Amino acid sequence: MTVRLIGPNHRNAWTAGPGEVSLLRPARPRHPATVEALPQNVTLDLAATALIVVDMQNDFCAADGWLASIGVDITPARAPIPVLARLLPGLRAAGVPVVWLNWGNRPDRANLPPGVLHVYDADGTGGGIGAVLPDGRGPVLEAGSPSAAVVEELEPAAGDLHIAKYRMSGFQDTELDSVLRNLRVDTLLFAGVNADQCVLATLMDAANLGYDVLVLQDAVATTSPPFCMDATLYNVRQCFGFTLTGAALAGVL
Repeated sequence: MTVRLIGPNHRNAWTAGPGEVSLLRPARPRHPATVEALPQNVTLDLAATALIVVDMQNDFCAADGWLASIGVDITPARAPIPVLARLLPGLRAAGVPVVWLNWGNRPDRANLPPGVLHVYDADGTGGGIGAVLPDGRGPVLEAGSPSAAVVEELEPAAGDLHIAKYRMSGFQDTELDSVLRNLRVDTLLFAGVNADQCVLATLMDAANLGYDVLVLQDAVATTSPPFCMDATLYNVRQCFGFTLTGAALAGVL
């Protein structure tokens, strides 16, 4: 009898054959790893963990991207690049899915309310989402444009997942939750920018949905003042989950 898998990936599949279907998903041996973290050390199951990399894209992190073009010092936003470059191979080798979560808006901006547009175009001059940068690299934060692409120093692997977002939180109006549930993960590691904005908003929604959440504190950054990072890490530890370093995680991979 020929038996075939039915499912979106090898983690979440039925088996089916003539006249019979098994709803038993593939067994996944645990891959426990105990890491030094705050406010307590944590043992997580790498077999049920995914890495969410938020907004490590040209518009925020490249010298010819949008933030740099409007005079923002992007040096802090680039700080996660070497940390992630060291971590990603080990995470992939351990079977941890990598999800690249970037702004990638519709060209017509039809799903963006005024409040979202105003954040990036406070005076209404049209210089925010969808604007074409002076060197032609835009449109800003638009799906399919160089602006929305991952920075060249962090080359995604063939098996990585890419999800476009349209709000500070990557869960709002996107397929992120469905993708994670199909991966059968319940623990999320967070990296990227800005720690106090899109990373935190996505993490809070994840925690509210029941995911376990951990921030790689040296793999997140912000162009906001330092007190914003301090408050973000405090709130993660106090209200939502845990923080750890990339070095601590690398030590158990």
